[in-house]
Amino acid sequence: MRVFLTGATGVVGTRALPALVAAGHEVTAVARTDERAALVRRLGGQPVTVDLFGASAVAAAVVGHEAVVHLATNIPPMARSARRGAWATNDRLRSEASAHLVDAALTAGAGRYVQEAICFPYLDAGRRWIDEDSPISHDDDLFRAAGAAEAQVRRFAEAGGAGVVLRFAQFYAAGSSHTETMNATARRRLNPFIGDPEGYVSMIHADDAGSAVAAALEAPSGPYNIADDEPLTRAEAGRVVAAALDKKPPRSVPKRLTDLSPSTRAVSRSLRVSHHRFTEETGWTPAHPSIRTSWPTGTEEDR
Repeated sequence: MRVFLTGATGVVGTRALPALVAAGHEVTAVARTDERAALVRRLGGQPVTVDLFGASAVAAAVVGHEAVVHLATNIPPMARSARRGAWATNDRLRSEASAHLVDAALTAGAGRYVQEAICFPYLDAGRRWIDEDSPISHDDDLFRAAGAAEAQVRRFAEAGGAGVVLRFAQFYAAGSSHTETMNATARRRLNPFIGDPEGYVSMIHADDAGSAVAAALEAPSGPYNIADDEPLTRAEAGRVVAAALDKKPPRSVPKRLTDLSPSTRAVSRSLRVSHHRFTEETGWTPAHPSIRTSWPTGTEEDR
């Protein structure tokens, strides 16, 4: 299958691209610089430079492809993530760029569209497991663009194509700036998982997110949760990270520090997410079933 891929040089894209190639697909991947184009070639793809906010440029680039996979994001560093303005480009990628890509896919006659999405908009479920039918809301300003992206997928499916939404849990990986920031926090004996200590946090290793993207080319239309096998409470997750770093367990975080901003509160819900439906439809399972055995410490071995 000829696949048009955005976000190929990101944390998930650099895993998804070789997974797609290994599955036998021919991948055209967006790369904005010569350095990133070279990376795309090393990973087995054919690079192309495209302004994802330009409708005509996107339409021309997608011609001849049978599937479009949109993984492009622009997630701000954790130090800036509380500032709503820091998410502007990411929001445009999920709303404006998604609309251009769906238009282009429909015009090109592509049969499949896969969209990156997130689990955070699910409502707090306490200790209950969350599946794709659980209550979800994109009304919060932080999640509105994610909702817009999912709406574009539904538009593609209503036009007769296979539209797949991958609702990813929180990513972690060696070399990820967010993971490194969490490790730095844990080394100071602070729990990097902010929120109710007894609330659940769901994680997904970036390698497994990449393999899920390849598996999504065989999935029926619909939204799917992509998470590992064992969501942990924030208290337990903090202890796991500390142990991986050979540090003492984190101190308790005062409740006032869990309410610093609307964005912090929004991502502090208890989310015990299940990937059962995606596994049933595709046979995909995470190679990293839990952060207990896979948390990266920043060592040379991790790299």
